[in-house]
Amino acid sequence: MITKTWKMIFTLLLRLLALTATLAATLVMVTAHDSTEVMHFTFKAKYSYEPAFKYFVVAEAIASGYSLIVLFLSSKNSFSRLVMILDMVVAMLLISSVSAAMAVAYVGKKGNIHAGWLPICGEVAKFCNQATGALISGLLAAIMYLLLLIYSLHDTAYWMS
Repeated sequence: MITKTWKMIFTLLLRLLALTATLAATLVMVTAHDSTEVMHFTFKAKYSYEPAFKYFVVAEAIASGYSLIVLFLSSKNSFSRLVMILDMVVAMLLISSVSAAMAVAYVGKKGNIHAGWLPICGEVAKFCNQATGALISGLLAAIMYLLLLIYSLHDTAYWMS
């Protein structure tokens, strides 16, 4: 049988990994920028030029802040239900932001021939590579929050029965 100490260590480890992933996603996306020159016109690519990327950065930053707060809360059961509910909210926030940003990133990488949108990643590869790294980190954070949520729900159901 798994002791309560091991459960707390596992939860703490998952929260630390989630914090690291959300911080990495935020920092990598915020620092992502590139520019190219086409026919004497300079085109810049930054996360702040795309609303879905802004949403991604804000969601990841919120998740980072929440993770920090929860790490410093008491490990007692006084906040366990609230933390479980907020874990679910943060997990859904991360999933929605990663989904929105991935959709935009896909169009940037592949274009959309039906709408006449050309792919831009060939021109601003540095930006696209950094955005891809941020999205991977954000997706990992969302998965970690889902694991935390499933673990919390399983643990609560186990103790209730």
